[in-house]
Order: sequence, then C-alpha cells, then structure tokens
Amino acid sequence: MVRRYQILDLICRFSDGDAPYDIWYGVSLPDFGFDLQIVGWRRTLRYLQIKTQNSKLLFMAVSTKTPPPIPPNSPSKAETIPQWSKWAGPLALLGPSGLWLALLLVIPTLVIFQLSLVPNIKPGDLVNPSGIGNYLRVFEPLNLQVMGRSLFFATGTTILCLVLGFPVAYWIALNVSKKWRNLTLLGFVLPLWTSSLLRSYAWITILRPTGVLNSMLALVGIPPVELLNQSSAVLIGMAYSYLPYIVTILYASLEKLDRRLLEASQDLGANPVETFWKVTVPQTMPGIAAGSLLVFISCLGDFVDPELLGGASSMTAARLIYNQFLGATQNWGLGSALSMVLIFAVSIGIALLLKYGDRNAI
Repeated sequence: MVRRYQILDLICRFSDGDAPYDIWYGVSLPDFGFDLQIVGWRRTLRYLQIKTQNSKLLFMAVSTKTPPPIPPNSPSKAETIPQWSKWAGPLALLGPSGLWLALLLVIPTLVIFQLSLVPNIKPGDLVNPSGIGNYLRVFEPLNLQVMGRSLFFATGTTILCLVLGFPVAYWIALNVSKKWRNLTLLGFVLPLWTSSLLRSYAWITILRPTGVLNSMLALVGIPPVELLNQSSAVLIGMAYSYLPYIVTILYASLEKLDRRLLEASQDLGANPVETFWKVTVPQTMPGIAAGSLLVFISCLGDFVDPELLGGASSMTAARLIYNQFLGATQNWGLGSALSMVLIFAVSIGIALLLKYGDRNAI
C-alpha cells in the first residue's frame, strides 16, 4: 500500500501512433510487468502532471492517504437529510410574500371574476354565476367609447413621455458630468415624491381660466386658452406624472450605450440624425420598450388625472368601473366584467414588458 505523499515516477516509452493511457480513471498501462493499482485508490489520486521530453511521457502521481473503507449499504449524508428540510428555507423566505400576494391579488381577482358572471348584482344580493351577459355589455357603444378614450389617453401620454423624456435622459447620460449626474436625475424624479392629488391640483391652478398660464399669456397680449376640463389638460397632467418613470428607465439604458459606435459612425461620415436613428435608437430599443410599456400600463388604470383635469367629458374606464361599484347604478356584475377586461389588457402589457423590455433598466 502506498504511504501518504509517496511519489511514484514512471517513465514509459511509446512508439509513434500509440495513444496516451488514462492513469486517472483506468490506472492501466501496457504490459510493462507492473500494475498501477498499487498507487492507491482513484479517489486518493490528487495530482497528475504530464510532460513530454524527447518522445517520453513522464507520469507523476501523488497519492494522499488512503480513505477509510465505506461500509456496504451505508446511507450517505444526503440520504439521511429529511425531504421537508429542503423546502424549509425557500418556504420561510417566500411564504410571507406569497401569502400577501394571494390575499391582495389572487383572491380578489377570483372574487371579481365570480361577480362578473352574475347579472345585475347589487350589494347584499346572492352570488349566483349564470353566464357571460356582463361581458357582452362591455361591447355596448357607450362602454366601447369609454374604453377607447382610456386607450387614447394611455397612448397619447406614452408618446408625450417618450418625446419629452428621451432628450432629457440622453442629456443626463451623455452630457452631464458624473459629479452632477445623480443630482440632476434626482431633480426629475422629485414629482414622484408628491401625492398625485397635489400634482393634479397644481395643474388646476395653472390651467384654469384665471390661472397662472392665462395670466402670463395676458401679459404678452395673447388671448386666454381653454385647457382645463379638456383632453389636452388630461394629457398634460398624465405626462407630467409619468415622465419620471420613462426618464429613469431611458437613462439606465443610455448609460450603457457604447460610445465607440457613436465615434465610429461619425468617422464614417454619418450626420447626427443618421447616427441617432441607426446607432443610438437600436441600442436603446429595449429601454424604450420597457419605459413605453410601463407608462402605457400605468395610464390605463389612472383615475385621478382624468377625473380632476378632464371632468365629465373625459370619463375613462377607471371612472366607469367606479360608477358601477360606488355610483348611483351600483351594478357590480358589469363593474366586475369591466375590471376583468382591464386586468386582461394590463396583463398583456406586462407580458410584453417582460418579453421585450430591458429588465436591467426596470
């Protein structure tokens, strides 16, 4: 038996064309009159070095101490660990959040779906699902008009945020020095720290007929403009509310922009417009998709801005659902059906966001 740290040097000559022999596994060599099994167990083989010198292969095997024999049919350490202990750690970490998710998302969604199958249900009525009549009422002209207005506000706000936010994010990421970059970005994120009600009332003060905007226009001789209680006021308020989202996401995407490609484009004679559309936009497309989808999803369910800035003429899906649950009609079945349609639309947006968006920028 080979002792600890005992070294066995074997010099074996091979003729041309002979294949090398595997000492690590088979510990077998041509018949040289000895057997390498004496080196020890394969598990004890610690080091193997092969050197070639003048058509000679030098095999050096360093053996550690022989491991103790394993009794037959003895259970391994992994087999003695209970199966439930493998799930104890993940359950302890994910259990509270999973319970929270089930209580606030899964169970309410199931309740809403059940109510959507009950026609003309009101508070206190017996829940007896009986068909999809409420979903058919969603496609009535008035309801479709309201849903279409919600899509219009969401699409318009997304376009405004993208047009206004991309230059800002580009300027912060590429032109502002690193010393002031975070502070400048913080300035554009500050609106998120205030209540949406405060932001909406601030815009009411600015856009009303005797507000700040018309007062400034009167000073320069421009007639006043009617913006409050119009679709334009809703777009302005929603764009202001969701602009920080898209600026932050676009900034994270533009910060990873490879500037060498911009320099190479300029060296090849491309003008700034061509460089922007052929180099900058393709590299930042995941961030553009992520920011646009995030703003679009958020705008679909916005309630405060359209209600306060748009008035009755700017009813959205959120306001329509509110009327069905807490208004004079109180048709919980129709309100639940409208809610499920909105949940389905938002789920599609989230799926697209996860597939095409820049996950590192979100």
